[in-house]
Amino acid sequence: MAAAGKSRVAGCAAPVAHRNMGYASEYDAVAARWYDGSYDHIRSRADADFYRALAGETGGGPVLELGCGTGRVLLPIVADGLPCTGLDASPAMLDVLRTKAPPVSLQLVCAPMQAFDLGGAHFALIFSAFRAFQHLLTVDDQLACLAGVRRHLAPNGRLAFDVFAPFLDRTAVIDEPEAADACFQKDGCDVTRYVRIHRDLATQVAEIHMRYEQRRDGVVVAEDHESFHMRWTHRYELEHLLVRAGFAVDAVYGAFDRRPYDYVSGEVVVVARAAT
Repeated sequence: MAAAGKSRVAGCAAPVAHRNMGYASEYDAVAARWYDGSYDHIRSRADADFYRALAGETGGGPVLELGCGTGRVLLPIVADGLPCTGLDASPAMLDVLRTKAPPVSLQLVCAPMQAFDLGGAHFALIFSAFRAFQHLLTVDDQLACLAGVRRHLAPNGRLAFDVFAPFLDRTAVIDEPEAADACFQKDGCDVTRYVRIHRDLATQVAEIHMRYEQRRDGVVVAEDHESFHMRWTHRYELEHLLVRAGFAVDAVYGAFDRRPYDYVSGEVVVVARAAT
């Protein structure tokens, strides 16, 4: 914890409404409490390996992650010795990251990804892993985020991020009933995560509710609840958005092994740079 205390951490403003990539206090704490337990079990390391490889291709960084959360993707890059900055709107997520004793070379900033200013800092790679970009719920917020990225990119720097490829048959379903999607253990409890989804087809925004049921010796002892919103964005919609924001698209992949986009993989992985 001593090493974590030495990391440079910017102060956090009060949480703002979810549409501005902020966090209500209850969601903030619940999401941070269960994030690592959930995704250690249901998320592979493929995305972390992809972004780590991109960072290695920069020739020494520096690297900025937008929406760094608890450091699942960023900490392996820091371990490679590259100077890194992690930005997240969630104070509780950053608190969890600090418990992992990050090195003093890691700078942490608490700010929304569509409204950040790191002064004169410029980065060889700016990335946003695991669909954090989808928490930007309006085109205005998406463009504001991309404008911030462009201001902070070093010459020939790259932007990379991923979103899920929206399957048309699934996104047409307005309400998905609650279903279990993850089981894991934490603090002596068996935890099951249940998810239900409501979609607004006009805005392409899904409201996602998660319930964490905690059992000890087969008996339910506690529950936690969180709700948040995500906007789905189609492949060519993303490309037009990037061009509008002054970027040139280098590649659109269908998975983190850099295969061409194919829709069926469920992933859209984008690499771009500022247009000249």
